[in-house]
Amino acid sequence: MNLNTFRLLKTDTNSKARLGELTTPHGRVPTPTFIPVASQGTIKTLTPEEVKDIGFGIALANTYHLYLRPGISVIEKFGGLHRFMAWEQAILTDSGGYQIFSLARLRQVNDEGVTFRSHIDGSEHLITPELAIRLQESLGSDIIMVLDECPAPDDSLKSTQAAVKRTHLWAERSLKTHQRHDQVLYAIVQGGVFPQLRRQSAEYLTSLDFSGFAIGGLSLGEPKRLTKEMIETTVTWLPENKPRYLMGAGSPEDIIEGVARGIDLFDSALPTRVARNGALFTGQGRVDVCNAMYRQMERPVDPDCDCYTCRTFSAAYLHHLFNSEELLAYRLATMHNLTFIARLTQKIRDAISNATFNSFKEEFLARYQPTNEPVRLEQKRKWNRTRDLKGSSNYPNHRQ
Repeated sequence: MNLNTFRLLKTDTNSKARLGELTTPHGRVPTPTFIPVASQGTIKTLTPEEVKDIGFGIALANTYHLYLRPGISVIEKFGGLHRFMAWEQAILTDSGGYQIFSLARLRQVNDEGVTFRSHIDGSEHLITPELAIRLQESLGSDIIMVLDECPAPDDSLKSTQAAVKRTHLWAERSLKTHQRHDQVLYAIVQGGVFPQLRRQSAEYLTSLDFSGFAIGGLSLGEPKRLTKEMIETTVTWLPENKPRYLMGAGSPEDIIEGVARGIDLFDSALPTRVARNGALFTGQGRVDVCNAMYRQMERPVDPDCDCYTCRTFSAAYLHHLFNSEELLAYRLATMHNLTFIARLTQKIRDAISNATFNSFKEEFLARYQPTNEPVRLEQKRKWNRTRDLKGSSNYPNHRQ
């Protein structure tokens, strides 16, 4: 009996929104859903029990980070990643391809694999598609990902073509290497912002025997108009009966727009990362609780939210914690943002079930004010520059 399956339950008649269910050896996961990021075996600032209580039945860990620290052999001694991080629900592991390729000045790539220097101590490593699979099999995650080459959104057509070709080569080798029957392997569609390459990649990968398909290489700083176009182009060529996973998308508006285009799974560090900087999601958009306007605000940041943070504390208290750099600030903000996303995906599933998704989407987006696009793109560029600088010097001092 296959304990790791996907079942499509319903497709919305007025959009491409889908209701489904993942069955894994560690529980069932309703879709569409968001996967909180636990790159190093932890969702930052929260315990596994708190994440479960918020409503998540799946988490994402990163093979690159765990390979470097504490080391896959350490996790194997504990019987796998579930036991090591005390997480009884499903786990998806990324191959680490994006993290490796983001270290632009620290890696070299050829058809064999990727040679890179650790961002921690500068030591040299070679990750091949085969090794990426074997590492994830050792971790014991429920869903594992192929090693792929992720081109930058501003790469040329020629460069992106080469990345797609190598991604396909590595996908074949990953499929041949994969042995564990209690895990499923997903391929990653690449192609940058070139529709013809997206179609070519999707058509080729769906001809192989993968259990699911991710859309990679988006939400990397390109305009959201292009992101939506590439999602639509790619989904057209993906099978109906297998899960579709949009990698790196985690803002509320991106989740809504992705679901409308037929996406089942999302992941991103965005909700937890911005929380630690004082940015909290509300039904009207993201707010910065560090702003002076919250200094004496007696009500919670989001009066409509039922999370522990909003039930218990005023906006003024959160403002005080952040300005005092108290560690509790990061926990409370993370609880809130993840609860907001969990409630959003539950409302999305309910709307699809009740055939009201389109009206739900319109009402939500009419109220919700996304981050200004030029501001968002500049923030992304600054974050990328900071990451690149940290990755290329002072290895022992760098922290992800």
